[in-house]
Amino acid sequence: MNLNLKRPVAFFDLETTGLNPVHDRIIEISILKIDVNGFEEQKSWRINPGIPIPPSTTELHGITDADVADCPTFKQLAPTLSSYFFNCDLAGYNILKFDLPFIVEEFMRAEVDFDVRNRNVIDVMNIFMKMEPRTLRGAYRFFFNKDLENAHSASADTSATYEVLCAMLDKYQNRDFVDNKGTVIKQPVSNDVHALAVFSAHHQNADLMGQIVYDEFGREVFKFGKYKDMPVEDVFRKEPQYYDWIMRSDFPQYTKKIITGIKLRMSGKNIKY
Repeated sequence: MNLNLKRPVAFFDLETTGLNPVHDRIIEISILKIDVNGFEEQKSWRINPGIPIPPSTTELHGITDADVADCPTFKQLAPTLSSYFFNCDLAGYNILKFDLPFIVEEFMRAEVDFDVRNRNVIDVMNIFMKMEPRTLRGAYRFFFNKDLENAHSASADTSATYEVLCAMLDKYQNRDFVDNKGTVIKQPVSNDVHALAVFSAHHQNADLMGQIVYDEFGREVFKFGKYKDMPVEDVFRKEPQYYDWIMRSDFPQYTKKIITGIKLRMSGKNIKY
């Protein structure tokens, strides 16, 4: 089915140096513009961010500092992009939380007016998540093509969860998984409890709430606050009183226990979790 358009719509996607639109920068933008008559035009630009591209980010999209060294900055490219977006509604996948805040921030730094208030903005991911909700009810409907009766009763939910897991084994047991880095995991959904536990883990959490996670080097890093993504030990060396602030604040007791364990480890002591 073709889109019924009253004005052009621009689907766009960004590659960036990181996830923070305040501190990070765009390094690539691709725009697919659909005209009201159905004509499609796609253009892509590499952008010199003016800051180093972290190696961990390069692993995701493959773009290095050398790749963008001779490319225009966003400020130089902003008038061209603004013109290309002119009179277009906007669309993308996870656009509302990521791509749109990023590009608006870049336009503001470039002192180019990019008003989104009079544009329709379509987030395809939100439509998908609403129509195929990532809830037990949604999973049950997906796998069994029927509604879950007595949803939100503990007995019905636990039985349905077991049924859904068994259905997943049937559906996915011979399927490989490709992560965001392009790494292929061979048949991760197998009839093995440990393998399922490993694959279902969302992050490598150091605590239960994901306030502290392990980075690729096995170090505990903060996932909140002003020191987000910084190693806990580095923060405590730089600002020892940050530990005291955490202990006084409304964090889960287990998170505080993990934090205390790190603090004691730094002092040469140890604590069992």
